[in-house]
Amino acid sequence: MNAKEKQTEFIKGYLKPKLKENGFRTSGNNWWKLNDDFFILINLQNSQWNSKDELSFCFNIGVGLTEKMNDAKKKKPTYFDLATQLRENSYLSESRIKHKYRQGGWLGYLMTDKTDLNDFTNELLTDFEKEILPKLNRLESIEDCLRFYEKFDFWGNTLKKQVEKLKMENK
Repeated sequence: MNAKEKQTEFIKGYLKPKLKENGFRTSGNNWWKLNDDFFILINLQNSQWNSKDELSFCFNIGVGLTEKMNDAKKKKPTYFDLATQLRENSYLSESRIKHKYRQGGWLGYLMTDKTDLNDFTNELLTDFEKEILPKLNRLESIEDCLRFYEKFDFWGNTLKKQVEKLKMENK
């Protein structure tokens, strides 16, 4: 199996079912969870330099305000609707930022035709189930989002300004 086939198998066999189990819907390489006032989005971004035998990818993860989504039906947010656009390493602890599949990648994770798919899946399982998803699942209100993202100066301020502007518009 080449790297691209392994990535496809990882997405189908682990990532999509795990995110669905956590309330996320999907379209292509985007997964989202809609709440009343906001949504959470996870986007898998592949590198433009990928080949079938070696590829690097990352996850763009963040929240956006439901009322600011470009989709008029408010059912399908995209990466461009996010108020906070952070990579997965922003959700990982110091000990998880570098591991064997996060060391040679030019984006985040690296997979080759020699990658052991079960081992790779177990590493990402740790990243998602122990680090990323617990943080995202604690975001139950706009206030939770504001508190979580305030430590990321630019993105926290962006979210705060969008929330304040929306409150003014809805008065």
